[in-house]
Amino acid sequence: MQKPDDWLASRWRRSVLAVLAGALPVLAFPGPALWWWAYVALVPWILLARTAPGGRRAAYDGWCGGFGFVLAMHHWLLPNLHVFTFVIAALLGALWIPWGWLVHRTLGGAPSRGRVAAALLVLPSGWLLAELVRSWQGLGGPWGMLGASQWQVAPALRLASVGGVWLLSFLVVAVNVAIAVLVAVRRARVPALAGLVATAAATSAAWGWAPRPDTGERVAIAVVQPGIVAGAGSAERRFDREEQLTRGLAGRDLDLIVWGESSVGHDLDDRPDLARRLAALSRETGADVLVNVDARRSGKPGIYKSSVLVGPEGPTGDRYDKMRLVPFGEYVPFRSLLGWATSVGKAAGEDRMRGTGQVVMNAGDGLRIGPMVCFESAFPDMSRRLAADGAGVLLAQSSTSTFQHTWAPEQHASLAALRAAETGRPMVHATLTGVSAVYDANGARTGPRLGTDASASRVYEVPVAHGTTPYVRYGDWTVYAALLTLAAWGAAEGVRTVRLRRGRPVRPGPPARTAHGSPARPGR
Repeated sequence: MQKPDDWLASRWRRSVLAVLAGALPVLAFPGPALWWWAYVALVPWILLARTAPGGRRAAYDGWCGGFGFVLAMHHWLLPNLHVFTFVIAALLGALWIPWGWLVHRTLGGAPSRGRVAAALLVLPSGWLLAELVRSWQGLGGPWGMLGASQWQVAPALRLASVGGVWLLSFLVVAVNVAIAVLVAVRRARVPALAGLVATAAATSAAWGWAPRPDTGERVAIAVVQPGIVAGAGSAERRFDREEQLTRGLAGRDLDLIVWGESSVGHDLDDRPDLARRLAALSRETGADVLVNVDARRSGKPGIYKSSVLVGPEGPTGDRYDKMRLVPFGEYVPFRSLLGWATSVGKAAGEDRMRGTGQVVMNAGDGLRIGPMVCFESAFPDMSRRLAADGAGVLLAQSSTSTFQHTWAPEQHASLAALRAAETGRPMVHATLTGVSAVYDANGARTGPRLGTDASASRVYEVPVAHGTTPYVRYGDWTVYAALLTLAAWGAAEGVRTVRLRRGRPVRPGPPARTAHGSPARPGR
């Protein structure tokens, strides 16, 4: 009978197993949304890397697992980017090379209790390092951060208000490490159990200590979702449908109406007729209308995606130009090198223009709103900045029309729950084609959502929150703590290596020989 170690000796078998193990966490995210799965999903990957024959192979297991993770999280890009999706997954998967090596270094062989205790801090810190680098907008942004799988778990959302999604990722990885130790390293079960108890204690402490948002007055915000409008003249027909749905909101005593991303396909300066129609809608409904213009700007080169606030007299002058663009969807990074992606998929043929700063808008009656566009809602620093600048309600205008029958719309909408919990501010996620949803300042969903099959408008009573969460006040302290942990561990390992080398006995060299070829005899 073939032993498991013999079966894993094959490089190809081991690599395939690592890819599959890395893909397992995707089940914790929407659509399946098995949030509890996140706490065990990394265990097979950890067990595989710790049993690698050496650090180099463990690093390769980290790369293969990272490839599987990124590919599974972004599999819905395949119809658009085709083979380039695999290239992206291979490039981003390399970020988990250090993590695979760390797993083997801390848990390989028969680790002592001390090394297991270190692993409970070092491995989550190493995972955060990969997420930190991946969060750079040029590498695709922080879509699919492990902590984001906990968007519907109330205790986890309370933790997010303390340390952001980073803290959730750290604790989820720590639990996986502890469970892997309980499964494979019996002699070190005590520190593993201690790690689980510490995680439970931290969650309980956050539940009782973290300040709750002070929610007083409510505002009525309407979301207008036209649904799929495609084909010739789609921009005009979409506007007509949005206008029809908005006109039906008259008499509802609204404070704000929100349209989705690319809801207006022409610059309002070039099309004053559209500006007049929007102003008329604002007068009929008694509320400002936040639209999103996806068009070439009059007097400026290039295409912008801009959130524009329109009041009874027309555009108010409040405008936010999207800053963080979707790689390949709205621009091609290093186009001179990667421009061939446009020939194998639906990558952007022309780069969109970037905005230069975030904007908090005044929507009337003291309501201050902080708009974001599309996948900018994945960036915790953007919503944190808007909350710090005085936004009372966060908004994300999105489309997702390209990915209607995938997990992408559900995943995108779930991010709003995290941003709301982190900042203590309610968040509205308004799309062209679903999923549209609203979350209160605790990250709990307010009212029913609009699914991908809906073409409708809906009014939400949104409780406006006050106060500041620890995350808004202190920022990404979890990331800094993780980096310090890795630096301290690296320094300790360096000192340990030096001591071992100095304390190692020096082997005597071969005996010297005389001119006759016989060994020299001491003292003669």
